[in-house]
Amino acid sequence: MTPPATNGSHAAPIARNLEFKGVFPAPPTPIAKDGSVNEKALRALLDDNIANGVGGFWMAGSTGEGPILTEEQREAVARVSGEVTQGRALAIMHVGAISTASAVKAAKQAKEHGCAAVCCVPPFFFRTSVRSQIDHYKAVADAADGLPFFVYNLPQLTQVETVPALMEKFMAEVPTIIGLKHSAMNFQEIRAFADMGLKCFSGNGALPLPALTMGAVGTVDAPLSIAPWHYSELFAAWERGDMARAQELQDGVGEIVSLVRMFEAPADVCKAILSERLGIDCGRSIPPVNRLTDEQRKEVVRLAKERGFTERHAAVGV
Repeated sequence: MTPPATNGSHAAPIARNLEFKGVFPAPPTPIAKDGSVNEKALRALLDDNIANGVGGFWMAGSTGEGPILTEEQREAVARVSGEVTQGRALAIMHVGAISTASAVKAAKQAKEHGCAAVCCVPPFFFRTSVRSQIDHYKAVADAADGLPFFVYNLPQLTQVETVPALMEKFMAEVPTIIGLKHSAMNFQEIRAFADMGLKCFSGNGALPLPALTMGAVGTVDAPLSIAPWHYSELFAAWERGDMARAQELQDGVGEIVSLVRMFEAPADVCKAILSERLGIDCGRSIPPVNRLTDEQRKEVVRLAKERGFTERHAAVGV
C-alpha cells in the first residue's frame, strides 16, 4: 500500500464524529534548542497525524516526557494541542506530576486551553495510601472542572497498579472518571475494565487487534505517531468487520513497534523519524531520558526511510 501524499495542513479540517475510541497516538514533545516547546513542530506533528485518520492524542505522557516537562513547557503543549485539535480530534492531556499542586495547575490549564479530557498517573516516587491516591485524583478532577478523566495505569514507572478493585474505589469518589490507558502487563484486565463500563485504551502498540477483541476501545502508544495510517486502517477494518484485513495489518505492526523500541529510547527515536517526515527539527530527548548516539540516530532514520515512515501519507480506508 502506497497512500498518496498530503501536505498535512491545519487549514483543512477533517469532518468526523469525535469519540474516545480508535487510534490515539502518544507523541513525543518537540523541543527547541533553547529548551522551549517547538510549537511549529508540534502543530505539524498533530496535523500530520490527524490527516492520517487518528481520533485523538494522549499528550505529554511518558513518550511526551510529561513528568519532566517544566510547567511552562507543559502549558504550551496543552495550549497547542487544544488549538490544533478543536473540531478535528480529541486531545487527552496528561497532567500527572510529582506534586498534587502541580497536577492541579496542569488540569486547570488543560480546561482553559480547550483540551477534551485529562489523564493522570497516580502519585509517584513517594509511597501513598489508597486514600492519598483518591484525594490526589479528586483534586485533579475538580481542577479540570468537568472534563472527562482518564486514569493512567502505568505500574512499571509509578509502582502503583490500578487493578479493577482499586478502580472501583476511584470511581466511587471521582465521578468524572470515564476510562483509562491500561499499560500494565495483565492484559486480560482489559476485559474486566470494559465490563465496568470504562473506555479502556490499550497501552501496547504491538497488540492493537487483540486488545480490541478483549474489549478495548482503541490503542494509545508511541508507535502510532510514526505510522498513524497503518493503525487507522487497522481500526477501520475492525469496525467494518473485515477481520482478514485487520489481521493482515496486525501482522505488520511488529516492524513499527520494534523500530520505536530500538536502543531503549522511544522518545528520541520518534523525534528523529518525525523530524525527517515533517522537515522540522523536533529536537532531542530531555535529560535524563535516553538519547540516541549519532550512529544510532542514523540507523533509525535509515530503517525508517526503508519502511516508508519518513514520507507523508494520507489515510486510506478510514
